[in-house]
Amino acid sequence: MEKVNLAEKLTQFSDYWSPKLVGELNGQTLRLVKLSGEFVWHHHEQEDELFLVLEGQLTLLFRDREVILNPGEFLVIPRGMEHKPVAPEEVHVLLFEPASTLNTGNIRSERTVETLQRI
Repeated sequence: MEKVNLAEKLTQFSDYWSPKLVGELNGQTLRLVKLSGEFVWHHHEQEDELFLVLEGQLTLLFRDREVILNPGEFLVIPRGMEHKPVAPEEVHVLLFEPASTLNTGNIRSERTVETLQRI
């Protein structure tokens, strides 16, 4: 059991769209990720996911609307809901989701991260 400093962890990587594992509890994972640009439209069949913005601004596109998250704000996306994260500039996000969650959900692409790196 050790405390985790999110700001320090964020200095340990620079790649975008590649979540890093920073904690686990009760089958859930805490993942840090840096985002820039647009991701792919996708959904998660079995998992809800939480996006908490730490720094920057994140737009989450849905087929019928968009939600803009600023630092300190979060959104829980229910399983099955198609979404597309967009970050016009670099944004730092903490994801809280089940360990089984694949970052690209139902889509496989060059951005799919099969095995998370623990930092």
